[in-house]
Amino acid sequence: MGEQDRGFHAERITISYWDALGNEVVRHFAANVPEEEIPETVDSPSSGLPAGRDKNNPPVVAKLEPYKTHLAYVKERRTEEEAAQLLDEALQQLRERRGKVPAKK
Repeated sequence: MGEQDRGFHAERITISYWDALGNEVVRHFAANVPEEEIPETVDSPSSGLPAGRDKNNPPVVAKLEPYKTHLAYVKERRTEEEAAQLLDEALQQLRERRGKVPAKK
């Protein structure tokens, strides 16, 4: 049961946002929400682009970053030498746990 069933209707304001493709996104807010709490931009559900209040000047995406894998992020932080050293240490620990190599001291 909602407002329609009980006969009480909260006052609302309706704000339209537009994305770069011209899609309109309508959001409803309580009338007593302060202006500074209403977002300047929202995500358009139809395009995934940011949508702003100015129909003639919608926000644009700053830069589209290609999807990076976990490995790509790791390679940004480690050199090839560091990666080889970490791999050797991990393999050594694994072999010690399995009992195939005596533990290093």
